Amino acid sequence: MTSALADRTLTAVDRCDRCGAQAYVLVVLEASGGELMFCGHHARAVETTLRPLASEWHDETDRLSEKAALPED
Repeated sequence: MTSALADRTLTAVDRCDRCGAQAYVLVVLEASGGELMFCGHHARAVETTLRPLASEWHDETDRLSEKAALPED
């Protein structure tokens, strides 16, 4: 992972290119340098096809299992 991607955290503004849900995976294509973003579901669906074409595969799907912090009263 390049330092630019290592320092980047996907936010709620980043959306899946397939369905529009929140993106948790950012893929940088090796040939063009173009970026694709996917939700966890669609990242798994395209991983076997895109992983060999990617120069970067930034996966934050582990955040899906984190418990949200509850506000204190």
